[in-house]
Amino acid sequence: MLTQNAPLLEIRQLNVSYANLQVLWDVSLSIGEGEIVTLLGANGAGKTSLVQSIFGLNKPRSGSILFRGKAITGIAPYDVVRQGIMLVPEKRELFPKMTVRENLMLGSYSHTGNMADIGEIYALFPALQERTDQLAGTLSGGEQQMLAIARALMARPSMIVLDEPSLGLSPLLVTTVLDSVQSLNKGGLTILLVEQNVQHALEISHRAYILENGRITREGFASELLKDDQIREAYLGL
Repeated sequence: MLTQNAPLLEIRQLNVSYANLQVLWDVSLSIGEGEIVTLLGANGAGKTSLVQSIFGLNKPRSGSILFRGKAITGIAPYDVVRQGIMLVPEKRELFPKMTVRENLMLGSYSHTGNMADIGEIYALFPALQERTDQLAGTLSGGEQQMLAIARALMARPSMIVLDEPSLGLSPLLVTTVLDSVQSLNKGGLTILLVEQNVQHALEISHRAYILENGRITREGFASELLKDDQIREAYLGL
């Protein structure tokens, strides 16, 4: 597996089934500290099942997941969070009848003295500071995605997993959100980006994996995959 830095998160030969239906076959990937790694795949490819496995929401049939070299396979979701990994879920899953500030404070519920100062978060996302007392459910789609990311940052994670952050956003907002992801990475945050927006995801990533029908079919440096004719034809229509 291509990686430039020591693995922060490593998945080895992961197999996942629901009852008699197997959805992941021998999936292996690694994410080096300080990287953005993108996981690409169409709907039904198994991306959600992989994310759920990382966070202990399903129990793999076999294989292992390691964070900083320590096995976290199948441990409870709150214990995964305590290791320093946060999830920004698909569809954001905010508390719509709570304010921006209240949603942010909930992001730090499990902290152990390492909570981010809310002022730091507002410095990263000035639009949220302007709406600090506004109900989350009244924000625009892009603002809600920013809030979901900001909430995850409140616990000062070592790594975040972003599950389809561009879902339902306009092209302009997709660019805004993914540019903010790149800025966070430049500040030292390790990121696993699960995306269908292939072009922009590859443009901001260091490396990428392609998941098809529950199997990793390609991996490589993002810049090389972006120029690959097969990838461009299959995923970009070029």
